[in-house]
Amino acid sequence: MTKRRARNIVVICSDEHNARCLGSAGHPHVQTPNLDALAARGTRFENAWTPSPICVPARASMATGRWVHDLGAWDSVQAYTGEQPGWAHAARAAGAHSVSVGKLHYRKVEDDFGWTESIRPMHIVEGVGWVQGLPRRNPFPYEQAKEMAADCAIGESSYTRFDTVVTHDAVEWIEMNAGGDRPFALFVSLVAPHFPLAVMADHVAPYLDLDLPLEIPEQPITHPAVAGLATGMPYHEAFDEERTRFGRQLYLGLVTWLDHNVGQVLAALGRMGVTDDTTIVYTTDHGDMIGNRGLWAKSYMWQDSIRVPMIVAGPDVPVGVDETTAVNLVDLHPTIVETVTESTDERAGRSLVDLANHPDPDRVNFTEYHDGGSITGSFAVRFGAMKYVHHVGFDPELYDLAVDPDELHDVSQDPGYTSDLAEGEAQLRAIVDPEEADARAFASQEALIAELGGRDALLEMFHFDHTPVPLD
Repeated sequence: MTKRRARNIVVICSDEHNARCLGSAGHPHVQTPNLDALAARGTRFENAWTPSPICVPARASMATGRWVHDLGAWDSVQAYTGEQPGWAHAARAAGAHSVSVGKLHYRKVEDDFGWTESIRPMHIVEGVGWVQGLPRRNPFPYEQAKEMAADCAIGESSYTRFDTVVTHDAVEWIEMNAGGDRPFALFVSLVAPHFPLAVMADHVAPYLDLDLPLEIPEQPITHPAVAGLATGMPYHEAFDEERTRFGRQLYLGLVTWLDHNVGQVLAALGRMGVTDDTTIVYTTDHGDMIGNRGLWAKSYMWQDSIRVPMIVAGPDVPVGVDETTAVNLVDLHPTIVETVTESTDERAGRSLVDLANHPDPDRVNFTEYHDGGSITGSFAVRFGAMKYVHHVGFDPELYDLAVDPDELHDVSQDPGYTSDLAEGEAQLRAIVDPEEADARAFASQEALIAELGGRDALLEMFHFDHTPVPLD
């Protein structure tokens, strides 16, 4: 283990932030001055992925630095319990403040996640979560897609109110604790721009006169595994052209609202005089389709769903750099551990500070999905400009992102890409046995269905299109 000087780290995590929607990423309209300023004084990673495009599994991987198939955190029910030690445990063991404020989406408050303090934690509902997503071979209709479209509105929601309180709590903690002799790892977790698509008038006003055409038009989905997911979550039926335009306007408004709250946290660090000795990371748990291809929310292997914003700034981080090295949310674990504990980390990921200073163009990225709506396990790897997508029991997909960044042309059957197709499968199997992982996921979910009383019993349990927030 290599010794290094402990410093502070603040990770600001949003929810469902499409990586396109940043001024520093080149979006032509969105207003994100605070995040853009953070990127200008640090490194923005262009090719960052989530380990799984759904909240609960992604956050389990983020906490532990381990892949979803290693953890068995397959879905929105099998949440992180703290039994597998994560970066918060390491920070606490090193004597640092290990603090969370806001959304975690772990199992329940009684579990030990490694925090010295957990302020207003938001976990899965009743320690059980979205049980209606468990039956994947014969899934339930997803009625919540209609609710998401119906909820589009200008005004406050429980989620915007929650972010107001979380931001206040984070600023208060910084003002009361930063600047002392004890290093801190602070995780500030906001829920914007996750639906409900509702935001206050002043934040959405800049976008209401804009048409905001889709980056990728709606088109037929021919791959049976992907079509099965789209059919199971019929957002395309709930969002007509007018509702799609309004939803995209509101989404950008929520991103601007998010940016406002990020700015307050950064300003508090500045007032306390700790900015120069604090590594700051901004990211999100997964993306959102934002209407592209006629789809909303996450769960797909498309770039809009799996790509996440990733900005790192602070001591030893190159300034004003847009870096193309592949990074993943599992890289947060070594980043935090190596910043706050004086030791190096030995898990799947690699420190983002190290990657910012020593780019690796050959680094392979990885993601997987086993949750509601999916009729089979889906996995993806990116190697160089190539992206290989593996659906267990179905034909693979292959995209050349250098010439087709919007993934409009599957080249898996193109003879010119035969070697790339073979390399994609080899790269994937170096990380996971997809058939074995898929079998474990289905077996685990079927056992849970039985434990909860069977398929029919799931229909009597909690129904929600977004997790309720702890405002009291």
